[in-house]
Amino acid sequence: MPPLDRLSPLLERFRVRTRLFHSGPLCGTTVFPASGGHGFLHVLRRGEMEVTHRRADGGTEREVIVRPSLLFFPRPLDHAFFNAPTDESDFACATLDFDGGATHPLVRTLPSTIVLPLDEVATLSPALDLLFSEVDNVRCGRPLVADRMFEVVLIQLLRWMLDHTDQLELPPGLIPGLADECLAPALVAVHEAPGESWNLGSLARTANMSRSAFAARFKEVLGRSPGDYLTEWRLTIAQEQLRAGMSVSSVAAELGYASSSAFSRVFAQRLGHSPRAWLAAAA
Repeated sequence: MPPLDRLSPLLERFRVRTRLFHSGPLCGTTVFPASGGHGFLHVLRRGEMEVTHRRADGGTEREVIVRPSLLFFPRPLDHAFFNAPTDESDFACATLDFDGGATHPLVRTLPSTIVLPLDEVATLSPALDLLFSEVDNVRCGRPLVADRMFEVVLIQLLRWMLDHTDQLELPPGLIPGLADECLAPALVAVHEAPGESWNLGSLARTANMSRSAFAARFKEVLGRSPGDYLTEWRLTIAQEQLRAGMSVSSVAAELGYASSSAFSRVFAQRLGHSPRAWLAAAA
């Protein structure tokens, strides 16, 4: 049986785009505002610095980075770097844009910031070598290749997170769910085929568990019931499809709803507006 691909069904449907915007030293204080609406992925290749960012409670978090590290801000968040003006400082920085923004299934479950020393993720080395080979040399297509290499670095980081959820102490959510050997097959099946007529019994069979054991484990690891997760996943897809111009009836049929009215009723219950009213407000 082939290994389970836990990321592709998510990232193929909800892409993430990276764009290199800085390489080389940063001197003094550099501020990265949340107002641009981007996430950020920074690589400190050499040097030391202090990082500050705003916590959810309004306070300021400070951390001193003394080792080459990857700094991941999946959501827009005001943060700043301070480092002494020296040629020893070497950075590469990229913006991140997730399809769906804050509703992206992975973005919703990630912490506001992750700081990871590079030597703790052996699989990052080949991708970073290729990234900095492009960053350090001006050649045809350099920006495009650097952008793609940042995407590879991000996927390597997500792979590492799936294998180290205990170390990250993540709250209940999708990453712990995909890391769970029992729940992952059911989650991947839902991600691949959201329009199937899933119910507790069919999901439990996919996970090779009893209905009661599956429901209890799902709620513990993801923080919601299987039915709630399925509905959230379908509505997340629906919002992207509506933005892309699909009709309400087509979205309803593709996502497994018996009728447009059934889909609209669930949409309004969860999002507070009918699909057409929501789309008009989003536009």
